[in-house]
Amino acid sequence: MNLALFDFDGTLSTKDSLDEFLRYSVGKKRYILNMLKFIPNFALWKLRIIDNSTAKERLFWIFFKDMDEALFRAKAKNFSLYRLDAIIDEARMKVLEQHQEGNSRVVIVSASMRCWLEPWCHKNGIELLSTELKFEDGKYSGKFLTPNCHGQEKARRIKEHLNLDEYETIYAYGDSSGDTQMLALAHKSIKY
Repeated sequence: MNLALFDFDGTLSTKDSLDEFLRYSVGKKRYILNMLKFIPNFALWKLRIIDNSTAKERLFWIFFKDMDEALFRAKAKNFSLYRLDAIIDEARMKVLEQHQEGNSRVVIVSASMRCWLEPWCHKNGIELLSTELKFEDGKYSGKFLTPNCHGQEKARRIKEHLNLDEYETIYAYGDSSGDTQMLALAHKSIKY
């Protein structure tokens, strides 16, 4: 059996699902206001004073801190089932489907959130390794439950979840520096 590992954002999608979800979940006006609040954190990240994971967690804190969990999950599920298909790259999705038809184990490994990728993955029969949010007392805590599934964390999650020695050929598909460690695990890596 073969294994096919796919990044999601920029690899299977034509747009960043995080930005699309933020716009969808809070509306245009609040999106703009929240992004203005995020500018200092963005500057710290660009200056490499804070890392990608810290900046991303702060972004989620600004947008969703104390949001009702049921409401958040409903928004994420609706986005996943009714909006994600609109940003899928059809040619790359066909590559994924060819792996499925060829009896490969297919896993999406993404820094995006499980809450809006999982329903889409379930609908398409795809396994998922991704970042998860932490909810407490029925509200979003402002924190991540898991480390951001980016860079080295992608490789760590793959090795934790799978025995790579079981696969005859490992394929990996990615598009950014956050996929480098995942691509290095593959016999055949494709960088878009």
